[in-house]
Amino acid sequence: MAVTTSTNGVPAPQIAARVGLSRMQVVGILAALAVAIVLPFVVTDFRVFQFTMALGYAIAILGLNLLTGYNGQFSLGHGAFYAVGAYTAAILMDHWEVPYYWTIPVAGLVSFVVGFLFGFPALRLEGLYLALATFALAVATPQILKFDPLEEWTGGVQGIIIFKPDPPSLVSSLSQDQWLYFFTLGILLVMFFLAWNLLRGRTGRAMMAIRDNPIAAKTMGVNLAFYKTLSFGLSAFYTGISGALGAIVIGFVAPDSFTLFLSITLLVGLVVGGLASIPGAIFGGLFVLFIPNVSEVVSEWLALATGQDIGKGFTWGVYGIFMILFMYFMPFGIWGFLRKVYSRALTRARG
Repeated sequence: MAVTTSTNGVPAPQIAARVGLSRMQVVGILAALAVAIVLPFVVTDFRVFQFTMALGYAIAILGLNLLTGYNGQFSLGHGAFYAVGAYTAAILMDHWEVPYYWTIPVAGLVSFVVGFLFGFPALRLEGLYLALATFALAVATPQILKFDPLEEWTGGVQGIIIFKPDPPSLVSSLSQDQWLYFFTLGILLVMFFLAWNLLRGRTGRAMMAIRDNPIAAKTMGVNLAFYKTLSFGLSAFYTGISGALGAIVIGFVAPDSFTLFLSITLLVGLVVGGLASIPGAIFGGLFVLFIPNVSEVVSEWLALATGQDIGKGFTWGVYGIFMILFMYFMPFGIWGFLRKVYSRALTRARG
């Protein structure tokens, strides 16, 4: 019988034993990674750009998942942390000519500090009250970025234009979009591994204990205040890195790019991808980027089919229908649906 191996010749069962995954999970990860590596060579540069943005959104959605899915705190303000990361990278590149790759960890750390500090007053808030506080943060952020005393740094309403980086000499045959895709993919893999490792450890167990039963967690000695603020900080860290990547990939930041709608978009991606699931963030990122485009195509097709002049508002109506269908047929998100299908198929194969 043939033995499935990884790209470096190590049998998949041995990899599974080392990292605590099943053989099928390892094979699935390797297959997905192979598809991701081949993808930028078989689609246009514009599609590569779109997939790069989807990967960036996946990092932000994973950060939101750490807070909401794994710690039980609700947020409508993660667009603000995304903006902090984006502007940190843009300011460093524009004002001090810092290499783009160094702006990524700095943006993450700045966002972590902002999120951690915001977590302190949020300790007294739960449920809808916490949602309202984060909602206010999302609404206020674009106006703060337009504030006149900060215009020297943020560019005010005009924003900041930055140049897309060229690929290194070792991979000079790649286009700018292809290089940024692989750059983003590499960071995504690192961030996903860190999240997976974090959730398997003491910190992750404490976060989930607070989500499931705060009173029981406190009785067991879990420091609720520390882990709640830490969850906010870690969530903002991921979202800030995503924002920095978005700024580099687009080459432009402006206040109106970080409205409340961005925060809602990340929340939609979280729910559609699947709460409390790491792989679900990837599906969430793909959903929030591509489904609006699909909705626009469907609305244009309907306009041609009916001969009616359908406005842009109908596109969002189609988008809403897509969300309703996803939630009706996949109440636990896309990843939850795939796990259910796999479980049933495995049961039938054994039975």
